[in-house]
Amino acid sequence: QVRLVESGGGLVQPGGSLRLSCAASGNTYSINLMAWYRQAPGKERELVATITSSGSTNYVDSVKGRFTISRDNAKKTVYLQMNSLKAEDTAVYTCNFRGSVPPFTYWGQGTQVTVSS
Repeated sequence: QVRLVESGGGLVQPGGSLRLSCAASGNTYSINLMAWYRQAPGKERELVATITSSGSTNYVDSVKGRFTISRDNAKKTVYLQMNSLKAEDTAVYTCNFRGSVPPFTYWGQGTQVTVSS
């Protein structure tokens, strides 16, 4: 059974940095897309960043220039480097892995990121 295990969340002051990690355990088929989502209290889940198997990335406008998504295919791990954090970045961050042959999607358990002074 495949599990996604996240780490790296926590409490940080505005302007600080955090690095999230999400690693897949167990046997997986080829992972085409790795993504990070976040959900703040009272808000809908938001797609934050994606990275394809070839390394192409996309970001929601609110994090462009501050967040960087990267992946290590050999380790089946995705990272999210978050710099210049703001209070509005406070949310539960969840990773997602997807493949197409055969189709699958896996979700992490979520990790809390709190930006506060």
